[in-house]
Amino acid sequence: MTALSGQDLPAGAARNGTRTPVPVVGLDREREVLTVALDTGRHVVLEGPPGTGKSTLLHAIARGSGRRMVFVEGNAELTPARLVGTFDPAQVLTEGYTPAAFVDGPLLTALREDGLLYLEEMNRVPEETLNVLITVLTEGEISVPRFGTVTAGPGFRLIAAMNPFDAVGTARVSQAIADRMCRVVLGYQPEDAERLITSAVTGRPASAVALAVTLTRRTRGHADVRMGSSVRGAIDLAHVLTGLAELRGESPPARDTARDALHAALSGRIRIADGVERTPESVLDEILDDVWPPESDAPPEQPDPAEETDGDQGKADGPAPADGAPGTPSAGPQQPGRSPRPPRGPRTLGRDQLASRHEGFAEVSPGLGELDEGAFDDALARDPEAAAALLADLAVATDAELRARARRIAGRVFLRLGRVGPARSRGTRRLGPRRGGHGDLDLDRTLDGWHPGAGPPRPEDLVTRDWTAHRRAICLVVDVSGSMQGEAVALAAVAAAGVVLACTNGGAGGSAQDPGVLAFGSGVQTLATHGVPRPAPDLVAELVALRGHGTTDLAAALRAASGQLAGAVAEERTVVLLSDCLHTAGDDPLGALAGIDRLHVLLPAPGGPDADARRAAGALAARGGGLCVPVARLGEVGAALTRVLT
Repeated sequence: MTALSGQDLPAGAARNGTRTPVPVVGLDREREVLTVALDTGRHVVLEGPPGTGKSTLLHAIARGSGRRMVFVEGNAELTPARLVGTFDPAQVLTEGYTPAAFVDGPLLTALREDGLLYLEEMNRVPEETLNVLITVLTEGEISVPRFGTVTAGPGFRLIAAMNPFDAVGTARVSQAIADRMCRVVLGYQPEDAERLITSAVTGRPASAVALAVTLTRRTRGHADVRMGSSVRGAIDLAHVLTGLAELRGESPPARDTARDALHAALSGRIRIADGVERTPESVLDEILDDVWPPESDAPPEQPDPAEETDGDQGKADGPAPADGAPGTPSAGPQQPGRSPRPPRGPRTLGRDQLASRHEGFAEVSPGLGELDEGAFDDALARDPEAAAALLADLAVATDAELRARARRIAGRVFLRLGRVGPARSRGTRRLGPRRGGHGDLDLDRTLDGWHPGAGPPRPEDLVTRDWTAHRRAICLVVDVSGSMQGEAVALAAVAAAGVVLACTNGGAGGSAQDPGVLAFGSGVQTLATHGVPRPAPDLVAELVALRGHGTTDLAAALRAASGQLAGAVAEERTVVLLSDCLHTAGDDPLGALAGIDRLHVLLPAPGGPDADARRAAGALAARGGGLCVPVARLGEVGAALTRVLT
């Protein structure tokens, strides 16, 4: 989309019989780096959000060099056999393992023909398939069982592309692969380049192109948008806008026409941040109101980006599809317009305070040091939310005997409320042999167990390679700062119980691994170390007894979680954060996600999510490639955990 090929050249552009370099608008530096890397024998991964020109850049270089490019679509079904090649089963049964029976896959085709192997969506490819490339990248050859060794020609190169911001169906690329490739990161082009691209591809009037590009770029910096539209959206918007105006006899287009075109072109391209209850159309209407106010009849004149200073371009310049984008309000204490935190309460609660907070306190605790478990169970049956909040506060009662009794029953109660299904795997999986399965035929294992004299192989004799789940390490990080009281603490306890039970009753990602559990306020406390078993009732009882004071250092908690998971044997390191994400100390948490492959946020919202908390939590989850799920009631915790753990 960002290259101007011969068919995309503006009218009047010269064409002759000579091959000229294909200009790649807005990506000159990236093209130079990629060209030199390939010329010096390097293999390269192109990384960036959709629509930034990864495929176009490579096609331009391939055309300029005259090399053949072999395309491979990366997905979870790309097995080693489909990448390398395989023997034709029918020919093997009649002729044996001869070279003529082997059918080349795209990898061998590129190796033999001295071409470029373009592997798209590399982070969707199973690890077993990517491992096939390690020897090719290092030694320039591959050994194929029963066939022999195939050596790469001097011009063979692997160019992979990936979108690091897509969290669905992706997995982390191993260090063994990353260490053997150069990395070129592509962002969105500057505004003047996007106008040039849109104008060249569409041939539409400059005013329509300018308006389309401006509206499209605004989607990338909106606080409620996880991923904005690429320049492809601007191209479609320019086409639809001018086409509708011509159909309706408008010159220039009316505002309602612009709105109709905007919805048609961009509503399916933008992704609303998790936890934000808005439609794409409402966000687009807000952007249109900002660019073209409702009281204005004529389309706004768009400034020439070449005449703007860097400060004038504002938040529209960065790619930021998944990290809150430049311009997203920070979660730090200096954020303008943010309401102050409630004052910190005492570390313990006296009986008068407990009675004022909870109507059923006198019934559950009729006297000093007393806790009537039968009365509490009745209260729990009547109103689980109120009873759980009461129990959470009883766990920090000033009355020592009452406090001890509450903590003893907290494990039982919160474990019962937190029961969810096992944490199933997500994303890519592993390949393994299975008799009578439904995957690719494993010809060698099938023939090893089959005797020709027994007749044709039966379906149950066929050995295939099917998918099994990958391993995942999980760490729960719980906010116990001063803003977490009563119902919020109960939600945290139920979430902790749910994560522990989900990981130990069936395993996280197919293998049982005890999760790590951290609590944080101004400091970070380890309640459970990842991989080290701890009785769930003890863990929950300790959690409900914690109350923080002072500041909230979210960045420190995330770094501690990363440290816990660093030594885990797993393909994905996942953090489940239960917090309002409004930090008041330490670094910006958006920059503290190193070593975390996936971050999910459970946003405690007993009275409904606060707007600042919703924005901060949504931006953090988006940066971590995960989900932001508000939880207002105890009954919602199980569904929320099931959603993020599957």
